[in-house]
Amino acid sequence: MTTITTRTVEYPADGLTMIGHLALPAGVDRRPAVLLGPEGMGLSDVERRRADALAELGYVALAFDLHGGRYLGDPEEMLARCLPLLADPDRMRVIGHAALDVLRTEPQTDPDRIAAIGYGTGGAIGLELGRDGVNLRAIGTVNATTTGRPGEAARIRCPVWAGVGSEDPIMPPAQRDAFTAEMQAAGVDWRLVVYGGALHAFHHPPVDHPTVPGVGYHPQHAQRAWRDVVDLLAECLPVTE
Repeated sequence: MTTITTRTVEYPADGLTMIGHLALPAGVDRRPAVLLGPEGMGLSDVERRRADALAELGYVALAFDLHGGRYLGDPEEMLARCLPLLADPDRMRVIGHAALDVLRTEPQTDPDRIAAIGYGTGGAIGLELGRDGVNLRAIGTVNATTTGRPGEAARIRCPVWAGVGSEDPIMPPAQRDAFTAEMQAAGVDWRLVVYGGALHAFHHPPVDHPTVPGVGYHPQHAQRAWRDVVDLLAECLPVTE
Protein backbone atom coordinates (compact mmCIF):
# COMPACT_ATOMS: atom_id res chain seq x y z
CA MET A 1 0.00 0.00 0.00
CA THR A 2 1.09 3.58 -0.58
CA THR A 3 0.08 7.05 0.61
CA ILE A 4 -2.33 8.72 -1.80
CA THR A 5 -3.68 12.16 -2.56
CA THR A 6 -7.07 12.97 -4.07
CA ARG A 7 -8.66 15.93 -5.76
CA THR A 8 -11.79 16.90 -7.62
CA VAL A 9 -11.47 17.60 -11.35
CA GLU A 10 -13.96 19.49 -13.52
CA TYR A 11 -14.22 19.07 -17.27
CA PRO A 12 -16.86 19.54 -20.00
CA ALA A 13 -18.69 16.66 -21.65
CA ASP A 14 -22.16 15.98 -23.07
CA GLY A 15 -23.15 19.62 -22.56
CA LEU A 16 -22.43 19.41 -18.82
CA THR A 17 -19.65 20.27 -16.41
CA MET A 18 -18.51 16.89 -15.17
CA ILE A 19 -17.00 16.52 -11.70
CA GLY A 20 -14.65 13.57 -11.38
CA HIS A 21 -12.55 12.16 -8.54
CA LEU A 22 -8.82 11.76 -9.18
CA ALA A 23 -6.72 9.59 -6.86
CA LEU A 24 -2.93 9.66 -7.08
CA PRO A 25 -0.29 7.39 -5.56
CA ALA A 26 2.70 8.90 -3.79
CA GLY A 27 5.68 10.03 -5.84
CA VAL A 28 6.15 11.90 -9.08
CA ASP A 29 7.09 9.10 -11.45
CA ARG A 30 4.70 8.07 -14.19
CA ARG A 31 2.31 5.27 -13.32
CA PRO A 32 -0.24 3.10 -15.11
CA ALA A 33 -3.71 4.57 -14.90
CA VAL A 34 -7.29 3.39 -14.60
CA LEU A 35 -10.42 5.10 -15.89
CA LEU A 36 -13.24 4.07 -13.52
CA GLY A 37 -16.88 4.38 -14.60
CA PRO A 38 -19.90 4.34 -12.27
CA GLU A 39 -23.31 2.72 -12.40
CA GLY A 40 -26.15 4.62 -14.05
CA MET A 41 -27.00 6.50 -10.85
CA GLY A 42 -23.73 8.35 -11.25
CA LEU A 43 -20.54 9.00 -9.35
CA SER A 44 -20.79 8.27 -5.63
CA ASP A 45 -18.54 7.53 -2.69
CA VAL A 46 -18.54 3.87 -3.78
CA GLU A 47 -16.57 4.71 -6.91
CA ARG A 48 -14.45 7.28 -5.11
CA ARG A 49 -13.37 4.64 -2.60
CA ARG A 50 -12.57 2.25 -5.44
CA ALA A 51 -10.42 4.88 -7.13
CA ASP A 52 -8.64 5.44 -3.82
CA ALA A 53 -8.06 1.69 -3.45
CA LEU A 54 -6.53 1.56 -6.93
CA ALA A 55 -4.25 4.49 -6.07
CA GLU A 56 -3.15 2.60 -2.95
CA LEU A 57 -2.11 -0.22 -5.29
CA GLY A 58 0.00 2.25 -7.29
CA TYR A 59 -2.36 3.32 -10.08
CA VAL A 60 -3.46 6.80 -11.08
CA ALA A 61 -7.25 6.46 -10.96
CA LEU A 62 -10.00 8.74 -12.23
CA ALA A 63 -13.58 7.95 -11.22
CA PHE A 64 -15.51 9.81 -13.89
CA ASP A 65 -18.86 11.56 -13.82
CA LEU A 66 -21.99 10.83 -15.86
CA HIS A 67 -24.47 13.53 -14.92
CA GLY A 68 -22.72 16.85 -14.37
CA GLY A 69 -22.02 16.38 -10.69
CA ARG A 70 -25.44 14.91 -9.90
CA TYR A 71 -26.27 11.53 -8.39
CA LEU A 72 -29.61 10.31 -9.74
CA GLY A 73 -31.24 8.46 -6.87
CA ASP A 74 -34.68 8.60 -8.49
CA PRO A 75 -35.00 5.50 -10.73
CA GLU A 76 -37.25 7.25 -13.25
CA GLU A 77 -34.88 10.18 -13.60
CA MET A 78 -31.90 7.84 -13.91
CA LEU A 79 -33.57 5.77 -16.63
CA ALA A 80 -34.73 8.88 -18.49
CA ARG A 81 -31.10 9.95 -18.82
CA CYS A 82 -29.32 6.60 -19.10
CA LEU A 83 -31.52 4.74 -21.56
CA PRO A 84 -31.05 7.31 -24.36
CA LEU A 85 -27.37 7.49 -23.48
CA LEU A 86 -26.93 3.72 -23.72
CA ALA A 87 -28.67 3.79 -27.11
CA ASP A 88 -26.23 6.38 -28.46
CA PRO A 89 -22.65 5.07 -28.82
CA ASP A 90 -21.38 8.45 -29.97
CA ARG A 91 -22.60 10.17 -26.81
CA MET A 92 -21.04 7.47 -24.65
CA ARG A 93 -17.76 7.95 -26.47
CA VAL A 94 -17.87 11.71 -25.96
CA ILE A 95 -18.26 11.21 -22.20
CA GLY A 96 -15.54 8.56 -22.15
CA HIS A 97 -13.06 10.53 -24.24
CA ALA A 98 -13.52 13.66 -22.14
CA ALA A 99 -12.66 11.76 -18.96
CA LEU A 100 -9.84 9.93 -20.70
CA ASP A 101 -8.32 13.25 -21.79
CA VAL A 102 -8.28 14.42 -18.16
CA LEU A 103 -6.59 11.20 -17.08
CA ARG A 104 -4.02 11.33 -19.88
CA THR A 105 -3.01 14.90 -19.12
CA GLU A 106 -2.34 14.17 -15.44
CA PRO A 107 1.49 14.39 -15.17
CA GLN A 108 1.73 11.12 -13.22
CA THR A 109 -0.18 9.16 -15.87
CA ASP A 110 1.72 7.04 -18.34
CA PRO A 111 -0.52 7.68 -21.38
CA ASP A 112 0.51 4.39 -22.98
CA ARG A 113 -0.63 2.35 -19.97
CA ILE A 114 -4.31 2.92 -19.29
CA ALA A 115 -7.16 0.52 -18.55
CA ALA A 116 -10.91 1.15 -18.37
CA ILE A 117 -12.94 -0.42 -15.57
CA GLY A 118 -16.67 0.28 -15.35
CA TYR A 119 -19.93 -0.69 -13.74
CA GLY A 120 -23.27 -0.61 -15.57
CA THR A 121 -23.43 2.53 -17.70
CA GLY A 122 -19.79 3.30 -16.86
CA GLY A 123 -18.80 -0.14 -18.11
CA ALA A 124 -20.72 0.38 -21.34
CA ILE A 125 -18.76 3.60 -21.87
CA GLY A 126 -15.48 1.71 -21.37
CA LEU A 127 -16.53 -0.81 -24.00
CA GLU A 128 -17.41 1.98 -26.42
CA LEU A 129 -13.93 3.45 -25.99
CA GLY A 130 -12.57 0.07 -26.99
CA ARG A 131 -14.90 -0.14 -29.98
CA ASP A 132 -13.65 3.33 -30.94
CA GLY A 133 -10.11 1.94 -31.20
CA VAL A 134 -8.68 3.62 -28.09
CA ASN A 135 -5.33 2.23 -27.02
CA LEU A 136 -6.22 0.55 -23.72
CA ARG A 137 -4.39 -2.23 -21.91
CA ALA A 138 -7.59 -3.83 -20.59
CA ILE A 139 -11.33 -3.28 -20.33
CA GLY A 140 -13.17 -4.66 -17.33
CA THR A 141 -16.93 -4.40 -16.84
CA VAL A 142 -19.52 -5.47 -14.29
CA ASN A 143 -23.21 -5.49 -15.28
CA ALA A 144 -22.36 -4.21 -18.75
CA THR A 145 -22.56 -7.00 -21.30
CA THR A 146 -23.65 -4.43 -23.87
CA THR A 147 -23.29 -4.91 -27.60
CA GLY A 148 -22.16 -2.29 -30.08
CA ARG A 149 -22.59 -1.36 -33.69
CA PRO A 150 -21.85 -4.24 -36.09
CA GLY A 151 -18.16 -4.87 -36.71
CA GLU A 152 -16.81 -2.20 -34.38
CA ALA A 153 -15.71 -4.68 -31.71
CA ALA A 154 -12.91 -5.65 -34.11
CA ARG A 155 -11.29 -2.33 -33.16
CA ILE A 156 -10.86 -3.43 -29.53
CA ARG A 157 -7.11 -3.76 -28.98
CA CYS A 158 -6.95 -5.29 -25.51
CA PRO A 159 -8.37 -8.10 -23.37
CA VAL A 160 -11.98 -7.68 -22.22
CA TRP A 161 -13.24 -9.09 -18.94
CA ALA A 162 -16.94 -9.00 -18.05
CA GLY A 163 -18.73 -9.99 -14.86
CA VAL A 164 -22.48 -10.42 -14.52
CA GLY A 165 -24.94 -11.93 -12.06
CA SER A 166 -26.69 -15.10 -13.14
CA GLU A 167 -30.06 -13.67 -12.03
CA ASP A 168 -29.58 -10.21 -13.52
CA PRO A 169 -32.82 -9.40 -15.40
CA ILE A 170 -31.26 -6.31 -17.01
CA MET A 171 -28.39 -8.31 -18.53
CA PRO A 172 -30.16 -11.69 -19.03
CA PRO A 173 -28.68 -14.79 -20.71
CA ALA A 174 -29.75 -13.67 -24.19
CA GLN A 175 -27.89 -10.39 -23.74
CA ARG A 176 -24.83 -12.18 -22.40
CA ASP A 177 -24.90 -14.51 -25.40
CA ALA A 178 -25.11 -11.58 -27.83
CA PHE A 179 -22.17 -9.90 -26.11
CA THR A 180 -19.95 -12.96 -26.16
CA ALA A 181 -20.89 -13.68 -29.78
CA GLU A 182 -19.85 -10.15 -30.73
CA MET A 183 -16.53 -10.47 -28.88
CA GLN A 184 -15.81 -13.89 -30.38
CA ALA A 185 -16.66 -12.84 -33.93
CA ALA A 186 -14.33 -9.84 -33.56
CA GLY A 187 -11.43 -11.97 -32.38
CA VAL A 188 -11.26 -10.21 -29.01
CA ASP A 189 -9.44 -11.81 -26.08
CA TRP A 190 -12.52 -11.99 -23.88
CA ARG A 191 -13.64 -13.56 -20.62
CA LEU A 192 -17.03 -13.70 -18.95
CA VAL A 193 -17.61 -14.56 -15.29
CA VAL A 194 -21.16 -15.35 -14.22
CA TYR A 195 -21.67 -14.95 -10.48
CA GLY A 196 -24.25 -17.50 -9.35
CA GLY A 197 -27.38 -16.17 -7.69
CA ALA A 198 -26.42 -12.51 -8.11
CA LEU A 199 -28.74 -9.76 -9.36
CA HIS A 200 -27.92 -6.54 -11.20
CA ALA A 201 -25.53 -4.20 -9.37
CA PHE A 202 -24.63 -7.03 -7.00
CA HIS A 203 -21.31 -5.26 -6.37
CA HIS A 204 -22.92 -2.07 -5.02
CA PRO A 205 -23.65 -1.76 -1.28
CA PRO A 206 -27.30 -1.07 -0.40
CA VAL A 207 -28.55 2.47 -1.03
CA ASP A 208 -31.07 4.54 0.92
CA HIS A 209 -33.33 5.28 -2.05
CA PRO A 210 -35.55 3.29 -4.43
CA THR A 211 -33.89 1.25 -7.18
CA VAL A 212 -35.04 -0.33 -10.41
CA PRO A 213 -36.33 -3.92 -10.11
CA GLY A 214 -33.73 -6.66 -10.22
CA VAL A 215 -31.04 -4.86 -8.23
CA GLY A 216 -29.52 -6.47 -5.15
CA TYR A 217 -26.26 -6.53 -3.20
CA HIS A 218 -24.32 -9.78 -2.87
CA PRO A 219 -21.43 -9.25 -0.44
CA GLN A 220 -19.46 -12.37 -1.34
CA HIS A 221 -19.68 -11.84 -5.08
CA ALA A 222 -18.94 -8.14 -4.65
CA GLN A 223 -15.62 -9.05 -3.05
CA ARG A 224 -14.94 -11.69 -5.68
CA ALA A 225 -15.67 -9.30 -8.54
CA TRP A 226 -13.31 -6.71 -7.05
CA ARG A 227 -10.55 -9.34 -6.76
CA ASP A 228 -11.20 -10.32 -10.37
CA VAL A 229 -10.84 -6.68 -11.46
CA VAL A 230 -7.58 -6.31 -9.52
CA ASP A 231 -6.30 -9.56 -11.04
CA LEU A 232 -7.14 -8.29 -14.53
CA LEU A 233 -5.12 -5.15 -13.87
CA ALA A 234 -2.22 -7.13 -12.41
CA GLU A 235 -2.13 -9.26 -15.58
CA CYS A 236 -2.64 -6.59 -18.22
CA LEU A 237 -1.48 -3.43 -16.51
CA PRO A 238 1.11 -4.26 -13.82
CA VAL A 239 2.26 -1.35 -11.70
CA THR A 240 5.87 -2.11 -12.67
CA GLU A 241 6.89 -3.33 -16.10
